[in-house]
Amino acid sequence: MLTETPAAVRSRLAIALDVATVAEAERLAAAVAPHIGVAKVGLQLFSVAGPSAVEAIKRAGLDVLLDLKLHDIPNTVGAAARELGRLGVRYVTSHTQGGEVMLRAAVEGLAEGAAAAGAEAPMVLAVTVLTSDTDATPEVLTERVDVARAAGCGVVCAVPDLPVVRAAAPDIFTLTPGIRLAGGDAHDQARVATPGSAVAAGSDLLVIGRAVSAAPDPVDAAARVAAEVAEVA
Repeated sequence: MLTETPAAVRSRLAIALDVATVAEAERLAAAVAPHIGVAKVGLQLFSVAGPSAVEAIKRAGLDVLLDLKLHDIPNTVGAAARELGRLGVRYVTSHTQGGEVMLRAAVEGLAEGAAAAGAEAPMVLAVTVLTSDTDATPEVLTERVDVARAAGCGVVCAVPDLPVVRAAAPDIFTLTPGIRLAGGDAHDQARVATPGSAVAAGSDLLVIGRAVSAAPDPVDAAARVAAEVAEVA
């Protein structure tokens, strides 16, 4: 078991803060920060607290993955992205189904907002196929990866989809949700994987949710995830 997780491992792990209060999110983020370097702020927490949730996570010492899955007309996405770019987050999610023009609007808007705030431009991670979706074909996945690559984005995909993603775009940045420790509950995600198998398959950033947050000892669970990744990375 790792007593201190190397920065190179921490930066590949994101804790999903699917909670209802900023205080709860900040407590969990601070607790797992020795082993996990990124925190995912999703629709629930952002709807409750907005930018203050981002500031709380940054205070806890983690980078922020803002998981809002932007999907609208390009002008609206670009305007929203400019505001989000000011927050100093590391990643923002959008949807490949919105098309290349929309994704480019997200990329450009985030860069403009970040520049105005003197921050680094966040990376857009484009959702390909949700982990709850078992029906999408490899052809659909490849098309969506091509759209993301053309727009200058990374992608969000399930671990079982990584071979198709890597065949279509070998160097594209990949985020994989649905990470569970061996023997853990899959909950509402149909396609899950262990941390080690995700890294071995080529995932760059792993999102871990209830496998850590709902564990009897979240800090121990986070350390176990990090140790497994360190063995493979």
